[in-house]
Amino acid sequence: MSVHLYNSLTQQVEPLIPRDDKRIAMYVCGVTPYDFPHMGNARTIVAFDIIRRYLEYRGFQVMYVQNFTDIDDKIINRANEQGVPWQALAERFIAIYFEEMDALNVQRASVYPRATENIDEIISLVQALEEQGYAYAADGDVYFEVRKFARYGELSNRDINDLRSGARVEVSERKRDPLDFALWKRAKPGEPSWESPWGPGRPGWHIECSAMSLKFLGPSFDIHGGGPDLIFPHHENEIAQSEAATDGKMFARYWMHSGFLTINKEKMSKSLGNFFTVREVLQRYAPEVVRYFLTAVHYRSPLDYSDQTLDQAKSAYERLHQGALNMQRVLMAGVQAPEAAPERSAALRTAVDGAEVEFQQAMDDDFNTPRAIAALFNLVSEANKLTGDADFVPDAAALTALSDAHALLLRLAGVVGIVLNPRQEEGGLTEPLMSLLIDLRAQARADKHFALADAIRNRLSEIGVQLEDTPQGTTWRRV
Repeated sequence: MSVHLYNSLTQQVEPLIPRDDKRIAMYVCGVTPYDFPHMGNARTIVAFDIIRRYLEYRGFQVMYVQNFTDIDDKIINRANEQGVPWQALAERFIAIYFEEMDALNVQRASVYPRATENIDEIISLVQALEEQGYAYAADGDVYFEVRKFARYGELSNRDINDLRSGARVEVSERKRDPLDFALWKRAKPGEPSWESPWGPGRPGWHIECSAMSLKFLGPSFDIHGGGPDLIFPHHENEIAQSEAATDGKMFARYWMHSGFLTINKEKMSKSLGNFFTVREVLQRYAPEVVRYFLTAVHYRSPLDYSDQTLDQAKSAYERLHQGALNMQRVLMAGVQAPEAAPERSAALRTAVDGAEVEFQQAMDDDFNTPRAIAALFNLVSEANKLTGDADFVPDAAALTALSDAHALLLRLAGVVGIVLNPRQEEGGLTEPLMSLLIDLRAQARADKHFALADAIRNRLSEIGVQLEDTPQGTTWRRV
C-alpha cells in the first residue's frame, strides 16, 4: 500500500503522488514570534513533524520549509509595550521556540525562512499580481481583488457571495471591496518599513507565505500544511494570490490541516485567553510525556487538554518506556538457560514479525498514529508475557526474540518521535547509577540489613523513583 492522506482541498483521502518521484516538497505555516509558543502551536508542529518523519521512513527525501512571520502588528505592539526593539523581541521568541520544540523532539526543518529576509521576493510577487490585473494600489497600500479570482472559496468551501467583512476580513476605506486583502501595507509613523514601488511599507501577512513557499519549493509543490484556523482566510488567500501570479499554475497539490487543541471542548487560542504555554506544561510533565500526548491522537482529530488527559498520556508512555527497560535489563543479563526452547518465545516472535507491517499499514492510512502506537503496545505486551512468567529463564531463542523486539520498538517509536530511552541520554549516568543502587539494595537484603534496603527504597521514592521487585529481579521507573 502507498501512503494515503486526507486532502483538505478535495475533502477526501488520496494516494500521495509526489511531483518529483521520491522527493517531497512540504511547506508548513510557522509561528509569529511575539510570545511563548502555546500548546495549540505545538499540536500543529508535532503533527507535521510526524508526517515528515514517516515520509522519510518510507524512503522519501523531504524538503521541509517552515516560516517565521517575524514582522507583524502583534510583534510591533508587543515590542512597544515592553519598550524593546521589534527585532530583539522576534529573535528572543524564535530562540525560545527552538528550545521548546527541541525539548518535544521536533526535528529541525530544512529551512526556516523569515518574512524580513524575503522582502525582494514579496515585492516581486505583488508586482506580478499588479501586472496580471489582480492587484491595485491605493494610497501606498496594495490589495488583492478577490472577486477576480473565480475559484476563491474552494479550500474553505465558502460561497464568496456569503462572505462579509468582519473579524476575519480586514476592513479599510481604501478597498474596492470589503473582501479584498492587503498585499502591501503603507508605513505608519514609527513602524518598521521597507522601500517599495508603492512607497515605504511592509508586507501583508498572506503574501509572505506565498513568496517564501514559491521561492524554496516552486509552484505545484506537494504538501502545504498548518492549523485548521488558517484555512480561511490565510490559506484561501495564499491559493488565490499564488495561482493568480503564476498564470493559474496549481499552488499546492495537497492541503493538510491538524485538528484543534481544545480546553473543555473549546478551541485553545491566545485571543480567547484559554491557553497553556509549552513552557508551563513542561514544568509539570516530562517532554517525552507531552510528546506522547500530542502523538497518540490522530493528527486531524480534536485533542482536548486537561490534567486528566495528560495523566493518561503519562501512564501510557510509562508502560511503553518500562517495557523497553524491562527488555533491556533481560538482554543485559544474558543467556542463563543451557538449552534453547523456541516454543516459549513463539508469540513474541510472531508479534515482532507482524509489528512493522501493522505499523506501516496504520501510518500509510493518513498517518494513523493511534493504530501505529497500538502495534508498539502489542510488542511490549508480548514481551511482558514472556518475561513475566514465574519460571522464565532467558535462553538463546528468548534473547533473540527480545533483542529483535527491543530494537524494533525503539526504531518504530522513533519514527513518530517518541523517545523510549530518555534516561540513557542524561549524560549516560542514570541507568548505571540505578543499577548500582539496585545491586546495593539486593546485597543488603541478602545480608539481612533490611533497614538499609528499606531506606534505599524510601529515599528513591522521595525523589520520584519507584522500585518493583519481579521474579526476574528489581526494576525501576519514574513516577
